[in-house]
Amino acid sequence: MTSPTAAILGIDLGTTEVKVGLVSLDGRLLAIARAGYALEVGPQPGRAEQDPGAWWSAVVVAVHALRPPEAADVVAIGVDGHGPTLAAVDERGDAVRRAITFLDTRAASEAAELAEATGIHGWALGPLPAALWLERHEPGAAVRARWYLTTWEWLAFRLTGVAAAPSVPGQTPPDPQVVRGATGLRVERRPEPTAMGDVVGTLTETAAAALGLRPGIPVAGGTNDAFASYLGAGLTEAGDAYDPGGSAGGFGVYWHEPVEVPGAFVTPAPLPGLYSVGAAMAATGRALDWFRDAVAGGGVTTEALLEEAATTPPGADGVVFLPYLA
Repeated sequence: MTSPTAAILGIDLGTTEVKVGLVSLDGRLLAIARAGYALEVGPQPGRAEQDPGAWWSAVVVAVHALRPPEAADVVAIGVDGHGPTLAAVDERGDAVRRAITFLDTRAASEAAELAEATGIHGWALGPLPAALWLERHEPGAAVRARWYLTTWEWLAFRLTGVAAAPSVPGQTPPDPQVVRGATGLRVERRPEPTAMGDVVGTLTETAAAALGLRPGIPVAGGTNDAFASYLGAGLTEAGDAYDPGGSAGGFGVYWHEPVEVPGAFVTPAPLPGLYSVGAAMAATGRALDWFRDAVAGGGVTTEALLEEAATTPPGADGVVFLPYLA
């Protein structure tokens, strides 16, 4: 009788769909599946929200859809997600309101205020700007929250019942006391910091039953999907770069020291001694969806469009498209 293959279950909570994969310990992809959810924009200027309940439903659907070519025994689970997105949840993990995604721009003034107070800018502030906006504009929802979580923290919490805030090596999170003193933000709603990749806890019986897995599987704390993509793409040295594709898209380049690039965000990379120079856009992959449905009338598949695009000469005869559709 053949022994089952030990495998790691990876869960990537993307901007518009979750991707789950089974990977053997020697790096072979055994199976992959995905399921989508909606991104709600407007009617208020800058609003871009999602329902965390839809995230979990999609995770359940995708995990059950996995069809490994051989028997697989899940020995560990790893997570990542889009962000910085704020999921404000109660003690049980139920959302007190819809998640405020990284595409939401309503907390711009709060982000500037926190940057001035802490000296930390951009994505390194995590979900704090959105949390501060929530406390100021929707105090009724904020008071019901026990935790202010990112997507990957939320996912680990739903799987284990343990709240933790993994950070990238070399990245210093904002000082909670400085944040509290400068803004009044309830910083105790953020979990204790841990290291990216550390085990947060084990799969609860409730989560295991929903996913069709055995309870007790270790769950490692994850990171932003961009940083996870750096690791998955094999970026290891200064000068290594990648284009993630995806709904939002963007770019990432490793360098050996911090550099200032207009319009980009510079932060310690998920490997010690390196820095990430990158930026997210808002609608690269989603622009293709828009073209397929709104321009082509929905009568053609995304795969067919990609095949047709591949036959186009470099430069596309001078046609330029700027995917700023958010």
